[in-house]
Amino acid sequence: MVGKKRWAIAEGYVPETSHGPEPEMTSHETVCVLNATGEDAHVEITVYYTDEDPVGPYEVTVPAERTKHVRFNGLDDPEPIPKGTPFASVVESNVPIVCQHTRLDSRQAENALLTTVPYGAE
Repeated sequence: MVGKKRWAIAEGYVPETSHGPEPEMTSHETVCVLNATGEDAHVEITVYYTDEDPVGPYEVTVPAERTKHVRFNGLDDPEPIPKGTPFASVVESNVPIVCQHTRLDSRQAENALLTTVPYGAE
């Protein structure tokens, strides 16, 4: 079995503007989740800010033996994540998962794509 039940993404930022067609080129921050287990992953994401209390959990289900790309821009329950505000996040699951963090910054025509593997804690 591959993965961990808790992941930390220390860096997050959704740019306020975008350049190019939506939704493909909308600036965004994403956590890509791989569930290689035989049961659904019930994932909870908690978001941390510099000067505000943490928000969450944002709840996502990743079916067994599937992957899901979750845009932080699309999370709105319990509240939307503000654009232009630095944040960090902790991703927790009932089963082991693998996470990858990606950002598309399309504030200008010369787009930038960044991807990293978060810290797998447990």
